[in-house]
Amino acid sequence: MKPMQISADLAVVVGKGPMPRSEVVKKLWVYIKANGLQDTKNKRNINADAALKKVFGGKATVSMFEMTSLVSKHLS
Repeated sequence: MKPMQISADLAVVVGKGPMPRSEVVKKLWVYIKANGLQDTKNKRNINADAALKKVFGGKATVSMFEMTSLVSKHLS
């Protein structure tokens, strides 16, 4: 669980790093829940707002599983 560097786009959503991947995912879910971005019909999908679109490579909707791989690109 080593702290990882966070890209500027991801830092807008989860805060400045470095932080472990588990903490990034936890903060990402806090952001998603607080902003009501979880799809109401299909809970496995996340509807991105402007900040998350930058993290998700411009995609408006991603699945939970796809989200993990997209977020990984913003960690180093």
